[in-house]
Amino acid sequence: MKVRDLLASSAFMMGLALIVSLGLGLTGNFPQIAPYDRSSLTIIILAAMMTVSLSRIPFSGLSPSKDPRGVLRALILGILVASLIPLAAWALLGDSVYKDGLIFVAATPFAASVVPLSYIMRGDMEHAARSTIIVYLASILYIPVLVWLTLGESVNMADVVISVAEVMVLPLFLSRLITRVKIDKYVMAVVLNCAIFMLVVLSVGATANFFRSEATLLLIFMGIAVLRTFVLGVGLEFIERRLGIKWSQRVTDVLMTSYKNKGVAIALCMAVLPAAALFPITASIVVEICWVIFMDAVLFSKRRMSRELRREGSEPVDPAVSP
Repeated sequence: MKVRDLLASSAFMMGLALIVSLGLGLTGNFPQIAPYDRSSLTIIILAAMMTVSLSRIPFSGLSPSKDPRGVLRALILGILVASLIPLAAWALLGDSVYKDGLIFVAATPFAASVVPLSYIMRGDMEHAARSTIIVYLASILYIPVLVWLTLGESVNMADVVISVAEVMVLPLFLSRLITRVKIDKYVMAVVLNCAIFMLVVLSVGATANFFRSEATLLLIFMGIAVLRTFVLGVGLEFIERRLGIKWSQRVTDVLMTSYKNKGVAIALCMAVLPAAALFPITASIVVEICWVIFMDAVLFSKRRMSRELRREGSEPVDPAVSP
């Protein structure tokens, strides 16, 4: 495999970032960066990353009136259902100083990469694009409200609102200015993955010592991530398949429900809470990497895709060829 292909692989770059950051953090060689500087750098990287990602989604033709039921389904699955497990875990963990990061896992929307992943796995790409815009707009209000209801007494809500504006509102606006700029898919994938690499290193490196000193909590947070990704995702896919829902909708629904935007969670958490609160977010990264690999290789594999699309009467797919 060429270096370019590795740089364009999200799973590889996230895995490499995890190894590098843990290596630096656990050996005590992670650079000492002031919390404010680390937070500012994280927000700048994420804002740039979000601007580029959202710029590939045109607003034209994505009116909610075209598919109001689909939009409602996206809001229910992508915001409400996707938030239930981390919120329940936060409520059950008592007075742990680490648990507040779960609120930002619950509050943040699904990753913008749900759109290209829907394309790769033959999901409903138009529904994914429309839902991404609607859910991200709704999250501008949803995130501050949820944080206020759960952490209102322990965080500065003005900082929360400002951070949401920096990582959600500003990129949505700036992305409209470059929608017509042609960007090679490989170049965009490499740039975005390098940004993800830096975000993971900044967050995991700052909390790596917790991986060693809080082994029990590490397993608990990883278990929560397994419930939020594997259990919820596979369960939803099974239910929708039994209900006769077609492949394209199932793919996109599962992605929206189970694949959170960890960059937003990291940036917001880092902006308003101490580094310890990043622990549940960073602990879930390894699980999310495994989940993406599992979806691509097993749950929505090309062989299964070909079989199910042929059964539905859609164009069959050669399992050996990427769509």
